[in-house]
Amino acid sequence: MNKRRKEIIAGNKVSEIYEWNLGGYNQKVLIEGKDENLPIVITLHGSGAPIPFSVGCRGLFPEFTNQFIMVYWDQLGCGINNYLIDDSFSIASFVEMTVDLIHNVKKLFPRNKILILAMSWGSILSTKVLEKDSKIINGVLVYGQIVKEVFFNEEVIAALEKTKISKSKLEAIKRIKRENASSKDLQLVTRNIGQYTDGKQNKKGKPAPMGPIIKGFLTSPDYHFKDFKAIMINGYQKNFSLWREILQIDLSGILENVQIPYVILQGDTDLVASASTVKTLVRNSGNPNLQCEIVEDSGHMPGKEGMELVLEKLGRLSRNISVD
Repeated sequence: MNKRRKEIIAGNKVSEIYEWNLGGYNQKVLIEGKDENLPIVITLHGSGAPIPFSVGCRGLFPEFTNQFIMVYWDQLGCGINNYLIDDSFSIASFVEMTVDLIHNVKKLFPRNKILILAMSWGSILSTKVLEKDSKIINGVLVYGQIVKEVFFNEEVIAALEKTKISKSKLEAIKRIKRENASSKDLQLVTRNIGQYTDGKQNKKGKPAPMGPIIKGFLTSPDYHFKDFKAIMINGYQKNFSLWREILQIDLSGILENVQIPYVILQGDTDLVASASTVKTLVRNSGNPNLQCEIVEDSGHMPGKEGMELVLEKLGRLSRNISVD
């Protein structure tokens, strides 16, 4: 760990790992911030991979911890909380864990604003949490909001038809039905979206600087090598019950009626969580709490510009929220 990172950690008045029972499972959570009175940001990462925010990133993101108290949770099944996620787990299981996490954070910081920063799968959790308790938090910022018809839809087919994908692969994808899609079907679609389109990561935009983040995980004061390995090779490897639910999900009704500020950043070429679906939903909702901004030259995964925009929008969201 370099000198600069040590100085950042030493300068944070809030910097501690807590072990809490979330949804019936003991899990570790890192909480870090420059000052005890800053707004709270609870991070909800994408499916099965705590990137870029994880329990292993103490001292890595001073641009965030100087403005917020960051709550980093490696969701059960990955990172420091690696655990076998078999097909008995459901979306509701992780919503329960998220609600428990929020309640534990609120006990520590009863007077602070509490925001959620969610990405991809994390956006399902942020939406479902509000369905259970519409005002459990003060605001949400999402990058890559999942709404409905994930992967298997006409927009994906149309995008793939414009690429050099083989006719046999394209026909195989066209034959897949969402209601009975298998894990192999899902792998086929996701692999080809990533290979032939800008749906996952836009090739025009500057990528997020992953090198320093990976190095930071490897030199983390809180991670062992097994935790680093479990960022990608982890308890989600054989699970399909969660994806079975995701493929059938429709969060439109919940999002249309959110009662707190809910800001969505969506990549313009995102095919995992369709930008056009989100734009239409927000426009038709007539709900002033629900907002959307399209990020140019960006897919489902935020690049450098996307991450900078996340920080900017978090600051603006926090300033615009008042807590009684």
